[in-house]
Amino acid sequence: MSMDFGALIADSASDGRISAEEILELRRLGWADGKIGPDEAEELFAANDSCTLPTSEWCDFFVEALSHFIVETVPPAGYIDDEMGDELIARIDRDGRLGSMAELELLVRVLEVANNAPDRLKAYALKQVGDAVLHGDGPTRHGELTPEGINEAECTLLRRLIFAPAGDRPAAVSKYEAEMLFRIKDAALYEVNAPEWENLFVQGVANYLLGFGGDEPLGAERAGELEAFMNTEGEGVGSFLGRVLTSKSAFHGAFASLLGGSEADSGIEGYDDKAAAAAQLEPAEVAWLNDLLEADEELDEFEKALIAFIDAETGEQFVPRPATA
Repeated sequence: MSMDFGALIADSASDGRISAEEILELRRLGWADGKIGPDEAEELFAANDSCTLPTSEWCDFFVEALSHFIVETVPPAGYIDDEMGDELIARIDRDGRLGSMAELELLVRVLEVANNAPDRLKAYALKQVGDAVLHGDGPTRHGELTPEGINEAECTLLRRLIFAPAGDRPAAVSKYEAEMLFRIKDAALYEVNAPEWENLFVQGVANYLLGFGGDEPLGAERAGELEAFMNTEGEGVGSFLGRVLTSKSAFHGAFASLLGGSEADSGIEGYDDKAAAAAQLEPAEVAWLNDLLEADEELDEFEKALIAFIDAETGEQFVPRPATA
């Protein structure tokens, strides 16, 4: 990267605003060699701290440059290790919270583009959006956003987070995420909320109860082995695929996920049976749902909509547990 990058970004951020023209120049300098290093990453964070009037162009540039650095720097590419995850949180955290929408967008984007990330980073990102609703302030509460309820921006961020490839349960909603949706619902129940909030709550919780996300994502160690094998001189991709794609082992499904497919695409027997079984409530899931429904003593409109959705999906009637005296 050009030696002029640091000087330019410091000068650009000195007045609290980085213009579109300055961002174009930063892009030219920043991607002159297609790489961004730790020093440049720190300079971008410092510039964002100084930028009191951030524009959408700045946010896009900040997120694009740093998400590539965070996800692609430590091999294997696409995986965030514990050290990188902890460094990211330490850099943006201010007493348990982050301070700018650009930083929140960076967290969400990193989880979207990574194959896997540390659990702590996933939980931290989700907590930032949840806390904004629960406490009524935070990076999503700036500008024209309303001070109460859950707004459109937060609905969008929540949806992206819980379905992110590197999220808590890739392609599906985890128990932690479903419980967060319940907490947000309770906190914003009598506020003016974004129109899409009810659908997100219902679909998110129902996905946890009835969805089937398949196996866990491929771990970084296994991904590293695959990456090293693919880069070994003399090993052809075609011959490797020929051996892998004739197997019906768990490795088959894992490698299919690397190619952007799924176990269903790979033809592993039993996938449809697992998905069908997941689409019915297990006793533990019934108990979990009843516990959350009973927490506020009476069914609200969101909970009624959730029960109606579950009934339609399962073809059976869910009857909440009678309240105890």
